[in-house]
Amino acid sequence: MAPDADAGKSARRADPFAPLTSEHLSVSDGHEIYVESVGRLGGVPAIYLHGGPGSGCQPDHRRLFDPERFHAVLFDQRGAGRSRPKASRDANTLQHLIADMEMIREKFALERWMVVGGSWGATLALAYAQAHPARVTGIVLRATFLGTMQEIENGFLNVLPRFYPGLYDDFLRVLPQEERARPIEAYFRRILDPDPAVYGPAARAWGQTEGILSEHAPKRSRLDLPALVSSRALPATPFMEAHYFANDSFMQPDQLINEASKLEGIPGIIVQGRYDLLCPPATSHALGAVWREAEIRVVEGAGHTLYDPGVRDAVMKSIADMASRIAK
Repeated sequence: MAPDADAGKSARRADPFAPLTSEHLSVSDGHEIYVESVGRLGGVPAIYLHGGPGSGCQPDHRRLFDPERFHAVLFDQRGAGRSRPKASRDANTLQHLIADMEMIREKFALERWMVVGGSWGATLALAYAQAHPARVTGIVLRATFLGTMQEIENGFLNVLPRFYPGLYDDFLRVLPQEERARPIEAYFRRILDPDPAVYGPAARAWGQTEGILSEHAPKRSRLDLPALVSSRALPATPFMEAHYFANDSFMQPDQLINEASKLEGIPGIIVQGRYDLLCPPATSHALGAVWREAEIRVVEGAGHTLYDPGVRDAVMKSIADMASRIAK
């Protein structure tokens, strides 16, 4: 529900990044997505798309937008964060998420908006902009991900053994010997298995491996194999990733590159960590080669995550610069 107006005003006086509105919005197929807005009414319209898929928005994401300048909308995608049903993969495809974004835009009576997203959020941003280019004033991406199985295989089967050979051994050891020849397929199959004894260790191993790959200087470089069998709650992200990636992100092969011409006329800024092992600079370069309006800003000494040194500041500056570009 929307918060009490007086309480909301009081909260914003104490914290300029406190939500203007927050509610669960009924979309389709029984889903209710959590949506909040921040900043000021009449500000530069923008929408923020979280990664994963499945991770959900965080309070710090509000701080990427200057509250005096923007009217920004953030939402938890289907099955993620505070959206309901929690962790549901039913009626949860890229096309559903794009339709949800249009419903949000219409709810706020915004004719056009800036679209901001990182990693999986970049995938969704590009797919939305290609589906509804007339609704997009500009795009800011972090860590370009095109939603392809080739990118997943490159990260886990090529980059992982090259940079973290011990971790790669751990990653394979979670699987029975007969499943190690095609480990990505085996992991997705196990993560989506209904038996907790099967999906629990696989989901934890996948999530921990991805977390290590995402940081330029991770605190650990091996899996804690005994701890993979645990009764602790599991995050939604490994399950949502397996659901989406096993289905090619519900896109045609190389769709986002092949349909990049639909982005013509839309300005873009891509923030790229130099040492991003999951979404390497080559991907942003390939996108920039077919989307000429995109500027690539490389952050030296940074990997994949928003919180590697310099990345968050680069994203904030890119959002501000895009707003100035739009205003002209």
